[in-house]
Amino acid sequence: MSQGKVLVLHGPNLNLLGTRQPEIYGRETLDDVNNALHQRALLAGWDIHCFQSNHEGALIDAIHAARLDGTLAIIINPAAYTHTSVAILDALNAFEGKVYEVHLSNVHRREAFRHHSYVSLRADGVIAGLGTQGYQAALEAVFAAAPP
Repeated sequence: MSQGKVLVLHGPNLNLLGTRQPEIYGRETLDDVNNALHQRALLAGWDIHCFQSNHEGALIDAIHAARLDGTLAIIINPAAYTHTSVAILDALNAFEGKVYEVHLSNVHRREAFRHHSYVSLRADGVIAGLGTQGYQAALEAVFAAAPP
């Protein structure tokens, strides 16, 4: 029996992880990240679904679906939508479970426009600057926050 369900959302350009600006984002691919998350979730007895899209509406549709399918938590790296998407914030505000925001780089050491996050207004926790390990940290936070 599953302990619960978690949705991992990867925003725009994360499909290029490992090849796009590896000096900032690292050399691990999105498949590497998702495989590690699946392995950890399996060990903990959780169901996990990972989804990447370069399209804002597809990410919003996934959040809406999570409201109805028993998902207990969302881990989201909204990427560039972090700084622009009130629509993703509104969708997350309609989700009743936990929300953890992940950024591979330390956004506060980068350009000033990256210092603002709409998603942070809803997030229960924010992890930035740990590279791909930020996803694992967020997953551990999901497990720790789950009802007994």
